[in-house]
Amino acid sequence: MCEIKPGSGGEHYIPMEERSGNQSIVYFTRDLSAEGLLKIYRRVNGVIGGKVGIKLHTGEKHGPNIIPRDWVEYLIKSELPDAAIIETNTYYEGDRYTTQAHRETLKVNGWTFCPVDILDEDGTAMLPVLGGKWFTEMSVGKNLLNYDAMVTLTHFKGHTMGGFGGSNKNIGIGCADGRIGKKMIHTAEGSDNMWSIAEEELMERITESTKATIDHFGRHVIYVNVMRNMSVSCDCEGVAAQPVVTPNVGIVASVDILAADQACVDLVYAMKEEDHHDLVERMETRHGLRQLSYMKELGMGNDRYLLVDIDHEDTLITPVQAVEGVVPFAG
Repeated sequence: MCEIKPGSGGEHYIPMEERSGNQSIVYFTRDLSAEGLLKIYRRVNGVIGGKVGIKLHTGEKHGPNIIPRDWVEYLIKSELPDAAIIETNTYYEGDRYTTQAHRETLKVNGWTFCPVDILDEDGTAMLPVLGGKWFTEMSVGKNLLNYDAMVTLTHFKGHTMGGFGGSNKNIGIGCADGRIGKKMIHTAEGSDNMWSIAEEELMERITESTKATIDHFGRHVIYVNVMRNMSVSCDCEGVAAQPVVTPNVGIVASVDILAADQACVDLVYAMKEEDHHDLVERMETRHGLRQLSYMKELGMGNDRYLLVDIDHEDTLITPVQAVEGVVPFAG
């Protein structure tokens, strides 16, 4: 039996001119507000219907950088009145480790204006992983199977182990259940270190987990990434997150997960060195860019795209043009 080995290159950024293949559409707005979120959501919501789950990182208690609750409430009440926020319990012990503790944290953080379905509260289910090399199936929260469509609403930011957290991380970690699925992703079999899998292998395992979920939903899933309060830390670090030093940018949305995450990475790289240094360093030192290349290898989307500026009559722009005029983060 051949030994499975991870790919490479997760520390290397591939510029647009070196990519090949088809192009997807990515919408962009600089309007970081409830109205901006609603406006860009309406550009990609045509595939959303039936029972809808909104995959959102609701954060640890008092987390300072999560997507503002009033934005999410405005979106739900305007467009998705029957939707539920969907989450899973954590792998690490803390304020979201058990369903009871998780629900208390949800109350503290104000996620009380709509149902919140903790997907693994009632157990787990296995979804097939097609074409993966680490998994043939992934364990997810059982209640995920109750939904017809998913809105992936992601706070784009850095991540301690993943380099960056975009739609891929939000789904791959966030839909895997807290005891089985997350262990499959993070822990080498037989290891006493629960975080023993890192760098390229971790990115590939996260991505295969994501593929299981988005294959389940087929065309009925969209990706909205909010580029605001982008600490190098994930929202799972709560009040212990590193201070934000990267400028706020805007919101991107697409029906292509790879294009959405790739566009966010490109927007970060398009900033001035002094503005993007910390976040770029986090991506590269964790080999997080392997998320993008592996999504492409698995046929999950395109890393080439047309960036549509919905603030200016759908003008096509470059990432450099999109970040012109961003102001240093003031805290």
